Amino acid sequence: MKWNEIIPVILSIIIIITIAILQKQSRLLAAIFATMPLNIPLALYIVYSSNNGERLLVNQFATGLLLGLIPTIAFAITIWFAARAGLKLIPMISMGYLVWGIVLLIVFGLRRILEI
Repeated sequence: MKWNEIIPVILSIIIIITIAILQKQSRLLAAIFATMPLNIPLALYIVYSSNNGERLLVNQFATGLLLGLIPTIAFAITIWFAARAGLKLIPMISMGYLVWGIVLLIVFGLRRILEI
């Protein structure tokens, strides 16, 4: 295994442990740690290094990151509404992923129409 494959796993474990500890002290800090951009820099490093820093390819990847955030934000908003409505964990997550998938399809459709 290469370090660029091992590091995300190690970081994920550290973040999960940190969230488990912090959630008892501060739900806000636990949520901030849960939403930290860990995979973005790692993925950017992989794209950048495997393409020798080719500006156009890195820019296309960065555009994909921005577009990918839209469904993720919709997921978080759906979870928030579902939690406020008192839903249990599995229905909450299911609704989040359902909305995420729908918004992702919309983003892909708009991207194709607008040629972004």
